[in-house]
Amino acid sequence: MSSSAAAGRETAAIPRLCVMMFLQFFVWGAWYVSMTGWMGDARLDGLTPWAYSVGPLAAIVSPFFLGMVADRFFPSQKVLGLLHLLGGAFLLAVPNVIEAAPQAADKPTGFFHPFVLLLLGHMLCYMPTLGLTNTVSFHHIASPEQQFPLIRVFGTIGWIAGNIAVTLLPDGDRSPFQFGLAGGAAVLLGLYSFSLPHTPPPLAGQRVRAREILGADALALFKDRNYLVFILCSFLICIPLAGYYNQARNFVGYAGFSNPTLNMSFGQMSEIFFMLAMPLFFARLGVKRMLALGMLAWVLRYGLFSAAADDRIRWMILVGILLHGICYDFFFVTGFIYVDRTAPHAIRGQAQGFLVLITQGLGLGLGAQVFGKLVAAHTSTTEGAEVHDWQQIWLLPGLAAGVILAAFLLLFRDDGRSARQAV
Repeated sequence: MSSSAAAGRETAAIPRLCVMMFLQFFVWGAWYVSMTGWMGDARLDGLTPWAYSVGPLAAIVSPFFLGMVADRFFPSQKVLGLLHLLGGAFLLAVPNVIEAAPQAADKPTGFFHPFVLLLLGHMLCYMPTLGLTNTVSFHHIASPEQQFPLIRVFGTIGWIAGNIAVTLLPDGDRSPFQFGLAGGAAVLLGLYSFSLPHTPPPLAGQRVRAREILGADALALFKDRNYLVFILCSFLICIPLAGYYNQARNFVGYAGFSNPTLNMSFGQMSEIFFMLAMPLFFARLGVKRMLALGMLAWVLRYGLFSAAADDRIRWMILVGILLHGICYDFFFVTGFIYVDRTAPHAIRGQAQGFLVLITQGLGLGLGAQVFGKLVAAHTSTTEGAEVHDWQQIWLLPGLAAGVILAAFLLLFRDDGRSARQAV
């Protein structure tokens, strides 16, 4: 095939990949933030810690699925389609199952509630698709550094669109039909995926090695003290970070914002700006300062939330939301870049997968449970209504994040080369 023909196919593929990425994150954005609004009305808010634990659980499991099945035996676009069709069915079932379930006298709190199990089924299907959409994208572009950010930013736009779409439902983010909206989008993406360009399994014909799937080879990087500090601090700080995803929507509603989910989407809008500006910041600040600023932004966000709680000071809460661009991009994205620069090429994929497992799997999963207990400990009942001490709920994780930041600044002195040499 001539270079001009290949370039033509690549150009034609990019808009289709942008649509894929838009729908991929529309599905997630149409229920993940907003579901706590509905859960409160349905008296299911006691399930919040488990509802936000199923994603991390699925993030732990998904590397096994990708490594053993999707990367070796089937075209990536077909696996993507089947997973979204099945995952969409789980979400579509939520309103019917919950409506048919008998109402308990007390609020349910167990993992085996039908709602939690349906979310678990969906996330077990959804989490592998995060890697699959990247696989499909990278296979059909020639310059990932220049072209992938353009494709990926449509994912952030899709998340924002999902947030906005929920607010347009008759009862806004208190409607159970948000799961129908998200499930319908998942089915649409599932069908659309079968029309994507053919993407052969990247590891076809290779033997399955348990060490690769577990990321065990990446553990050799722990020989370097600074890389170990990076991993430990990343894990620890994700524990207090989980609170934002669990309870920020409820806090925004408590503060009097008329459309909590819509206001939460301002964080993703700021993420677009900082994502595009990251190369400039990276050139001036370097890895350590970027990671530290990301952690500091979480401390500031929780400090603003805590200070604003008693008087419901909206501008402080809004600034805390807008910090999301720094919170996410400077910490998570910079972390991926640090691993890419530090790990030897042969184990780079394992190292990235291990970082995801440690942060978005174990860290956020443990954080969801810890934050659930924190909220319960600072909740009282007054005249039959629950009252949250939001000042303490946000102050304690903010202090924890500050301690972890201080430890990171003191102990992390990596130049990006030592861990690579340690292997």
